[in-house]
Amino acid sequence: MTAPLRLRLDGAALVSNWRHLAKLGGAASCGAAIKANGYGLGARDVAARLAEAGCRDFFVATWGEAAALAGLGVPVSVLHGVRAEDALDAPHARPVLSTAEQVKRWKPTGRPCDVMVDTGMNRLGVSAEEIGAGLLDGLAIETLMSHLVSADEDVPLNARQLAAFGALKGRTPAKRMSLANSAGIALGADYAFDLTRPGIALYGGRQRPGHDAIRQVATPEAQILQRRRVRAGENVGYNATWIAPADTEVAILNLGYADGYLRCFSGRGSAMVAGVGLPVIGRVSMDLTAIDVTALPELREGDWVAMSYGLPETAALSGLSQYELLTGLGGRFDRIWA
Repeated sequence: MTAPLRLRLDGAALVSNWRHLAKLGGAASCGAAIKANGYGLGARDVAARLAEAGCRDFFVATWGEAAALAGLGVPVSVLHGVRAEDALDAPHARPVLSTAEQVKRWKPTGRPCDVMVDTGMNRLGVSAEEIGAGLLDGLAIETLMSHLVSADEDVPLNARQLAAFGALKGRTPAKRMSLANSAGIALGADYAFDLTRPGIALYGGRQRPGHDAIRQVATPEAQILQRRRVRAGENVGYNATWIAPADTEVAILNLGYADGYLRCFSGRGSAMVAGVGLPVIGRVSMDLTAIDVTALPELREGDWVAMSYGLPETAALSGLSQYELLTGLGGRFDRIWA
């Protein structure tokens, strides 16, 4: 059974974005953050396409996410480390250790790991002082990594983090070092180190100059459930927030805030058909959204419309982050790769 919602996913754009980011990173290897089910697009599908393109480093948040990638033959780093409750039966995965307790828990295994060091985020990571005291001695560390706080902004903190991380070179058993996320890759070659870890830019997010070649990957599409004429002076939707200024042709879409198309798009969002913009009118409700289709008399019940969903533009319009726009898209969409 096909759903009345679909997410059109452009595999060529995904691969193109990864290759562009790899080029920006220079000699560094380019990995891929595929946590949160590949930012909502489907982690296995994303990983398979990027692995075929040459990606060899993948990052997820939890061991459950790592287990979902079993059988693909790709190495996975688990960013949240290893808890006492985690079942460590995923030979394709290794933890990114971030606390002394995690180091203590993992060291007896003798297996490879990654390590997160805090350089200013104050989120996850061991400290430089702990490293200096020998906390990581005896670990088989593949990658020492840190995370940039404000790489999408031109702030002094970027340089301070770069210096703090660079000062750790040669002070751990790590084979590689990794600092740059999507925005960090565009800060310059100094930030690339041995491995970059793009996330949002893979999926169409643009945060800095240097991301101009990034292409949109995901486009939500919704089916028209009903077309109706609303007379001048009549209202549409909850609380009658939109009153027809003239007789208006309205289409009701099978799309709402339960699908991740939130109320902030009320009176702001739009759909596109054949290059014609169709504005959202009235309030977005849980399962339904109304659009003005007066400009397209040929649209009928059962037809499909594409929602305007370029990430930078839609983030500016809605007040949501580019990350929220993708990861919030719900499970009622059929995800269709082309």
